[in-house]
Amino acid sequence: MVGNGALSGAVIAVAGAGGPAGRAALVRLAEAGATVVGADNDPERLAEAVGAARDAGGGATVTGEPVDLLDLKSTRDWAAGIEKDFGRVDGVVHLVGGWRGSETFVKTSLDDWDFLELLLVRTVQHTSLAFSEVLQRSDRGRYVLISAAGATRPTAGNAAYAAAKAAAEAWTLAMADFFRKAGAGAELTSAATILVVKALVHEAMRAERPNAKYAGFTDVKDLAAAIADVWEKPAAEVNGNRLWLTEKP
Repeated sequence: MVGNGALSGAVIAVAGAGGPAGRAALVRLAEAGATVVGADNDPERLAEAVGAARDAGGGATVTGEPVDLLDLKSTRDWAAGIEKDFGRVDGVVHLVGGWRGSETFVKTSLDDWDFLELLLVRTVQHTSLAFSEVLQRSDRGRYVLISAAGATRPTAGNAAYAAAKAAAEAWTLAMADFFRKAGAGAELTSAATILVVKALVHEAMRAERPNAKYAGFTDVKDLAAAIADVWEKPAAEVNGNRLWLTEKP
């Protein structure tokens, strides 16, 4: 498949590559022929994910690098290193996740906000700032944020999580405006977009709770397919838009 896949020649960075969604994304992007560069803060988990993607990717180039995405310089160095090694960057997929909730609104701990703001907002800020210009130089640049339906309709016990996701969405939409203005007067080639899920499910979760319905959840493999599909759509169609993979609340 390498050489003639839908993403042949593309170079795509995946932040949060070691988790279940990251693993699925690495595999799907490699199967489509992309050169995939993963980052995670857990070297062992990252190595396992990269190895699995290499095995499934039919010879596609898949590499991994432990990166502290909470440090802007480290993130900028990662972006610059990819462009130096491969000559281009055509995409960034943001899969850094985390969740904390509370029993009721009044029991919300602001420590949860401090934790989630770093994972869900600061990493978006750093990756978008580090990669925005190199993505703009691509003829098919894409920044893909994975968000949650709760950002649109927060629940009482998820105030910190929903607020962090909403902030990450707003930041990504600002990046979309950067692409729109940078491409003024010409056909838009780069885009920032948001894929919205209710929650994610993967094989290990189903094995642990075989009778659970997981209604409205998106399987990580389906999410990976939707991520790859973002490159199949024109930049103008996806830039600044929320693409819903679950029912709108």
